[in-house]
Amino acid sequence: LSVAGVNLRTARIEARANVGYVAQKFSLYSSLSVYENLRFFGGAYGLTGAHLFQRIEAVMEEFHLREVADHAAGSLPGGYKQRLSMAAALIHEPKILFLDEPTSGIDPLARRTFWREITALSERGTTIIITTHFMEEAEYCDRFMIQDHGRMLVLGSPEEIRQRMGLQDATMDDIFVAIVEQSRREEEANEKKGAAV
Repeated sequence: LSVAGVNLRTARIEARANVGYVAQKFSLYSSLSVYENLRFFGGAYGLTGAHLFQRIEAVMEEFHLREVADHAAGSLPGGYKQRLSMAAALIHEPKILFLDEPTSGIDPLARRTFWREITALSERGTTIIITTHFMEEAEYCDRFMIQDHGRMLVLGSPEEIRQRMGLQDATMDDIFVAIVEQSRREEEANEKKGAAV
């Protein structure tokens, strides 16, 4: 397995340097301030000295965290926690960003702001992989995959999948339901066929 062309078996640290990760639940240090969290995670990713402080300033500016820099991370509202998680994941400028259910628990305005930030990151060349149960968010993605019980059912752009399913005017929720139901019917039919043999 390689990440951004770096072999995980022989160069784990270098591979990890290419990846940022935002967990579904707030996973930073609640008792540390926003600034202290950024300094800690920057150091954990190998940033030091002037470069570390330059990146802290850059992500605080980008994610509008300057006004809460001295606040304990655990005391922040949900939208700010999400911004801080993003800033910590991006402090080392990774090539790939993994986001696990990043918009669950945040209000619609914060969700819209989040997607603007994600679009801007993508336009600057960051590969972004998102897991979500909000199917309408698939519309923002270049490609999406639907899986059920760990099995990949479909992979493609929203438009490609609409065409493949013959559901041009359907919502992503409708498409998701149709794909999963079709897969489960096929699985059930195969099980019955296997039991009859």
